Amino acid sequence: MPFFDRDEQLNTAAKEILQTTRQRFPTLTRDKIALTWIVYEEPVIVNTGGALSAAEFWQYPVKGFSYRGMERIYPASVVKLFYLVAIQEWLKGNMIADSLELDRAIRDTIVESSNDATSLLVDILTGTTSGPELPAQPFETWKKQRNIVNRYYQSLKWEEFESINVNQKTWSDGAYGRERAFLGELMENRNMLTTDAVARLLHSIIGGVAVSAERSQKMMKLLKRSLNPAEFVDCDGENQITGFLGESLPANAQIWSKAGWMSRVRHDAAYIEIPNLPPYLLTVFTEGKENAQNRSILPFISQSIVEALISFQK
Repeated sequence: MPFFDRDEQLNTAAKEILQTTRQRFPTLTRDKIALTWIVYEEPVIVNTGGALSAAEFWQYPVKGFSYRGMERIYPASVVKLFYLVAIQEWLKGNMIADSLELDRAIRDTIVESSNDATSLLVDILTGTTSGPELPAQPFETWKKQRNIVNRYYQSLKWEEFESINVNQKTWSDGAYGRERAFLGELMENRNMLTTDAVARLLHSIIGGVAVSAERSQKMMKLLKRSLNPAEFVDCDGENQITGFLGESLPANAQIWSKAGWMSRVRHDAAYIEIPNLPPYLLTVFTEGKENAQNRSILPFISQSIVEALISFQK
């Protein structure tokens, strides 16, 4: 069973939004988008600072909608959310030691979406390093270690995590040596996520039950984005608002998010609060070269979601 209850009102609105979006952007065919939308009604159970225990939190029903929500898609930098939670779990369990350099890497992974910082996190999480190709037996040991984050998420027994793969670093130019061998000849071992899996992980973070209440709050601070263009943190000319879900939000909105983009995908996962509207979580994945380069699709969907929520209040 999914972690949300399918809602007819959201279903009707979301299907209209998807249809309108496809008409507006013809390259966004039915198989090039996936979307998960969760709306929180009173009593709102997220961003509570850990007022609820994990057991209590998962008992509260939430309503939602999902389109191709269990379709495996290359996540680009959205995978960094999964490394963020894992590193907090390792720290809590004293599996690794905290340090100023680790803190810097965690921040840069999420705030600036740094691939170099993410590389260090993956090394620390798994006890592996990149480098030349390895002989067969050492490579088998290396591969087993690199799958430790996958084993952690599988241990949670959440159906949304059954098909995901989170064992690869993120790259600017590409993988070399043992990293390229690990991807497989046809890149069959690359990272893969679904919008439902991302939505559930983000839901647990904003609910204060990812690892612990205190660590969820630390993660929330890293995920908080400014909507003031003057404060955008550029990353090679990019930021995580322009061309993503936050761009079309009203100035009084608040957003916590993690975007991902490369030549063939453009994704965003966000928790959003707007005065006088119910808080909501929205995860959208788009695929295809034309769609990845189009910075208008995600803001259009985001604006349409806001308009739908406003219409619900009438």
